[in-house]
Amino acid sequence: MTAKETAVQKPASAEAQLKRFIGKFDPKNQTLIRAIRKALRQRLPTANEFVYDNYNFFVIGYGPSERPSECILSMYAGASGVGLCFLYGVTLPDPKKILRGSGNQTRSIRLESADVLKRPEVETLIQAALAQSKARMPSNGRGKLIIRSVSAKQRPRRKPAK
Repeated sequence: MTAKETAVQKPASAEAQLKRFIGKFDPKNQTLIRAIRKALRQRLPTANEFVYDNYNFFVIGYGPSERPSECILSMYAGASGVGLCFLYGVTLPDPKKILRGSGNQTRSIRLESADVLKRPEVETLIQAALAQSKARMPSNGRGKLIIRSVSAKQRPRRKPAK
């Protein structure tokens, strides 16, 4: 792929490409990314996964259609760790004040493990994000893995050695 190419990949090649993207991270973050992806696939089996290996972050967005603009949440990873981003997080009820961010739209939480996704306050946020989405997740089927964007230049995916 070129520096900023967008394409829908065949499942086998998309999985292979995803594996290479994840392989850029240190072993601890590789394990964490895989565990979080597995948990999100179990939680959202009909969602399409949109993969972006961009300059700042590696991102997998989850949405009901093949339109990235309809993504509801995403997992992001960088050298400093992994998080869960709610694309319209500013409108979500957050009584436990776990969402981070100060922008006009998105909010996120850090994920030290996939078990964070099982916490009641996180599940409540996921349910609220799904409920407020204009586009609904399909009731059956399996979502596709779609490689959307790969940047030729990227920040390091591993922390520098001490």
